[in-house]
Amino acid sequence: MKKALLLFLFTLLTGCNNFETRKISSEEVLDQESKSLNWREVDEYPAFEHCRNITDIDKAKECFESTVAASVNNYLSRQEPIVTEAIDDTVFVHLEISKTGVPTIESIDADSLVTSQLPELQLWLKQSIDSLPRIHPASKRGIPVSSVFIMPVMIKAE
Repeated sequence: MKKALLLFLFTLLTGCNNFETRKISSEEVLDQESKSLNWREVDEYPAFEHCRNITDIDKAKECFESTVAASVNNYLSRQEPIVTEAIDDTVFVHLEISKTGVPTIESIDADSLVTSQLPELQLWLKQSIDSLPRIHPASKRGIPVSSVFIMPVMIKAE
């Protein structure tokens, strides 16, 4: 019995070291949290007023992108450019939505034929983006963040 009690006390005294907790500083927690977050994805995509009630993230993204595309296509279809060569090309617009919801064009990837035949294209794209309705910015963990989209724009002119 004494041996069992002695063994129990020895186990109790030496086993307590296994139950120590290590204090983690707030900087370490923040560092670990930052490493675990995927900063390439947002929790909520930018949204127009009519898209805000959509909870599925893929459908919300689709609503946002289709609204931007429809607005840009509508604006460009009202322009009447005069070209000397037929154009059937795709232009890629890098569109940034700031954390305050302001849309800006970061860059436009266009073929030299398109830019030479349609020198006003950059101005038209900027005006079409400026005419978008109010945008609610993307968010990550409830905090507004900037986001960038690459939007293909088909250009067809004869």
